[in-house]
Amino acid sequence: MNRKLLVAVLVAAVVLGTGGVVVLTRIASNQASAAPLQNDPSKTTQVKKTNLADQQSVTGQLGFGAERALASRKSGTVTGLPNQGAVIDQGKPVFHSDAKPVPLFYGTMPLYRDLEAGMPNGPDVKVVEENLAALGFSDFGAPDEKFTSYTASALKKWQKANGLEQNGKLGSGDVIVQPGAIRVSSLSAQLGAPAGGDLMKVTGTERAVTVELEQSKQRLAKQGEKVELSITGGKPTTGTITGVTRNPGDPNQGQKPKLVLTISVDDPKAAEGIESGNVTALFTVSKKQNVLAVPIGALLALNEGGYGVVTDDGKTIPVTVGIFAKGQVEVQGEGLREGMKVVTTE
Repeated sequence: MNRKLLVAVLVAAVVLGTGGVVVLTRIASNQASAAPLQNDPSKTTQVKKTNLADQQSVTGQLGFGAERALASRKSGTVTGLPNQGAVIDQGKPVFHSDAKPVPLFYGTMPLYRDLEAGMPNGPDVKVVEENLAALGFSDFGAPDEKFTSYTASALKKWQKANGLEQNGKLGSGDVIVQPGAIRVSSLSAQLGAPAGGDLMKVTGTERAVTVELEQSKQRLAKQGEKVELSITGGKPTTGTITGVTRNPGDPNQGQKPKLVLTISVDDPKAAEGIESGNVTALFTVSKKQNVLAVPIGALLALNEGGYGVVTDDGKTIPVTVGIFAKGQVEVQGEGLREGMKVVTTE
């Protein structure tokens, strides 16, 4: 195989994500079995010991993370809605129904029933007590799963402070439960519409990058992993993958399923003054420390399969190859050593 063609094939394999690691099944037993060189290059390079990182870049969008729909179970009529872009914190109204506020509570357990004294214990009770305590109403002591008369007393005080009926009860639609503060990205409800149903789409309040990945690149979607970010108009920084969701796409419109990654921006100042824009996210797939490496152009395809490198004195050394990174490839072979000169096209 022509060296230039070999290089092109290897580069294509790396770009497509199919050639991150090449396992050799056959290697040449001697130099005579090596394919004849075509367009013999005259350049040489040294075998180097270095650290390699197999990385892939994907374009994403700077914003506030992936959107999610927010719905209400409240009865009545929508009489008040927040502005697009509004940030809503714990205890503040998400919207108004029948001229009464429907506040935001923090938690991961939605209210799935109406709450009142004498009801069975449950984790939804603890969610309510945790929020009441955070807002300064804690007659019940430490939050737990028991709805007691003390819980009802604290609830009445909170209801009075919010202009609500002071009955010591809480309906499943009387509050909106979300993991934290929310930012309104778009509104779907209108004033005068029924309060129950879809209201708006929301995001988190911290700057984040959203990246869509093909299913074949799922290996990049590791929650908690660090990612290098280059923000258009901003400064280079790093990010952390904080969420991975699936977008099923629409087969009727030729849309394939994709993974949607939410990446937090570690240094908010890197995106200061930028509302939205393109971001290049660089994912590190794997790393190798203190390995021998040569330019991809130093690899030679062998007749019996596999690859080799040719030393400056014409000897062919069969090699196994590991990860590819920025034009370099990890190589291992008998007799191969740091500082040895090999022929290359680069």
